[in-house]
Amino acid sequence: MELKNLSSNWKKLQLTLKNEEPKKPPKRKASEEILQPRHNAAKRSKPNSKSSKPPLALWKSSTNPSSMGFSASKPTPPTPSASLALWAEDNDIPARDLAAAYGPSSKNPSIPPTKSTSDSINAGLSSNVEAGKYIAIDCEMVGVGPTPDHDSALARVSLVNYHGEQLYDSFVLPKEAVTDFRTHVSGITPQLLKSARSFEEVQRDVAGLMQDKILVGHAIRNDLEALMLGHPRRDIRDTSRYPGFRALAGGRTPALKRLAKELLGLEIQGGEHSSIEDARATMLLFRREKEGFEKEHAKRWGTARKADGTTKNVEDGKTEKRQKKKRVRK
Repeated sequence: MELKNLSSNWKKLQLTLKNEEPKKPPKRKASEEILQPRHNAAKRSKPNSKSSKPPLALWKSSTNPSSMGFSASKPTPPTPSASLALWAEDNDIPARDLAAAYGPSSKNPSIPPTKSTSDSINAGLSSNVEAGKYIAIDCEMVGVGPTPDHDSALARVSLVNYHGEQLYDSFVLPKEAVTDFRTHVSGITPQLLKSARSFEEVQRDVAGLMQDKILVGHAIRNDLEALMLGHPRRDIRDTSRYPGFRALAGGRTPALKRLAKELLGLEIQGGEHSSIEDARATMLLFRREKEGFEKEHAKRWGTARKADGTTKNVEDGKTEKRQKKKRVRK
């Protein structure tokens, strides 16, 4: 066969193979892509190669979903509430395991009814709960007078003990005319204040609970001013002033919501606030850094002398005898 004929046959073979190749679908234009319906409107973020640490929590097990058998593609369990976290921590149970099991909703983030977590709104004093040494307080305010954005009055107060059990909860009837209920934040409505107790009654009840107790709160000065009550400064533990927490906010006063989210993995104050849940979150924060709080307290106030002549070293928790030096006569 001549070289010329071989070349022409080769060209025919190439043309045949080209015609038999499957045609690729045309690329969609940007305008056509937008018109196509999407199954999920949420944007998907690209996987991050850097591993991020899970938020610190009071419960002993890790809060990282992957450490509990959850893959990155599966939805994470519901975020536990402050009451759930306290209950789980006291019972040595992983909080997220309970949240996944019982599936608390965002509107009612509670666990099965227990003595420590059942809330009785506006119930006043709880007769079957022991206060203990530490109590946490939180208040809700409403706007009063011609400048409600600046002038506030007490409308609700809640207190819980070290384990998050409700000690007290009451709506408070302001003495001044309410001009802004701040319902979207405070949760207070005109209907709720119809069953409110008088300011004097609430003040008396709270003062009785606070007596001889370590009072825990966030920006607690505002709550005490609203109640028109005082408390020994050495018996106050304010989470808004703790240096370890303020470092997260660049030295400024940290928001309780941010501390709960970043340090406890809790979602609070998503809408209308609950003073009971906020008090529990504050107590959780204190419990998490209790040793650090007491060290800071010892730096400022030293040790407390007891009636039997011993001193309680707040920094290391040990009781030591104060030994008097005997003078030796020569």
